Amino acid sequence: MKRFSEFPLSALLKSNLVKNGFKEPTAVQAQAIEPALAGRDVVATAQTGTGKTLAFVLPIIHLLANEPSRAGIRAVILSPTRELAIQIDETFARMAAGSPVRAAVVIGGVGEGSQLQSIRKGAQVLIATPGRLYDFLSRGLIALGNVRILVLDEADRMLDMGFLPTITRIMAAIPSERQTLFFSATIESSVKHLVETHVRNAVRVEVGSTTKPVDKIDLHLYEVEPDRKLGLLQMMLQDEQGSFLVFARTKHGADRLAKKLSRDGVKTATIHGNRSQNQRTQALRGFQDGYYRVLVATDIAARGIHVEGISHVVNYDLPQVPEDFIHRVGRTGRAGAGGTASTFATRAERADIAHIERILATRLVRRQVSPDVCREQKTAAPVVEIPSTSLRPQQRHVRTFAPRSRRQFRRAV
Repeated sequence: MKRFSEFPLSALLKSNLVKNGFKEPTAVQAQAIEPALAGRDVVATAQTGTGKTLAFVLPIIHLLANEPSRAGIRAVILSPTRELAIQIDETFARMAAGSPVRAAVVIGGVGEGSQLQSIRKGAQVLIATPGRLYDFLSRGLIALGNVRILVLDEADRMLDMGFLPTITRIMAAIPSERQTLFFSATIESSVKHLVETHVRNAVRVEVGSTTKPVDKIDLHLYEVEPDRKLGLLQMMLQDEQGSFLVFARTKHGADRLAKKLSRDGVKTATIHGNRSQNQRTQALRGFQDGYYRVLVATDIAARGIHVEGISHVVNYDLPQVPEDFIHRVGRTGRAGAGGTASTFATRAERADIAHIERILATRLVRRQVSPDVCREQKTAAPVVEIPSTSLRPQQRHVRTFAPRSRRQFRRAV
């Protein structure tokens, strides 16, 4: 299929696609949508940023809108992160506008009352993170006995995050006679076992290499001393246009870097596991709307940030897991656009870079660090002076267990 108008979708969906600027499907959409519309199970692997969300959102809306109305949850979409769940919901709402199909978001970090209210108002689709959904399920707050479509989005990431036991329990609560759609960047051994256990005669969709970024991303490497990283990033921000997504290794490191950039006059936000859901949502929305030029994130956001038009990804720190590199740099160069991904590494991290290059089967383009990049000035800890006193310190009686002198012994006898 070369255009969305050629798919057997409802007129309403085709109209909503046009209104939102979608004319031509990506490769994964072209191959996955039609079998999903036919009710087939689908296992799709494709690079980050290739449009997997529409590949399952459109069939769900079409199928549920054209079946007899039934009470209860009819479809469940599982996502690894809150941010990704929220963004799936935003896409779902745009595509379902004007149809009777409604979705509810079930995620942690926010009050459960409003989420339960959305479900009870007649939502047919749950877009959820595994932990909160299982919490509702185990407490008897929802029932999944009428579910006919199950989607696991970013399945490999969910398993990396330790959700396998929870996902298994959720799947056990859903009828085995269902349509299952797996979407993932990679199919590793744990994902493969899940697929073999829960998918029936699936249509297999593989688009491009899942172990390297899309071709339109320029990959650069700067070997730089730790105390010149900040200066190098500041120079990039001065010399280049567009938004920057910067990855730090730790939560505290992300906060420290964001404060330094903010002091330098750069509008910067942070997103990591210690931030409340409201803070994370505001940071992501402000970045998406252009209020923040820089978003500093930890790897929790590597697959949770779907923002079009990110011009530059910077690996300020290397990822703890080399395989996460591809998910970081995949935040740029989305939907056929170009992008740049720069990696900062020290001399001591050369072996880590070599490992990443072996995984990607690609050599990062080496770039020299300009001699004009300044070193970060370390602020010395304040010297605390202890005031001297002329008063003689009070002598305290100290009990001793040493043997008494011979004279003291005689007196005691």
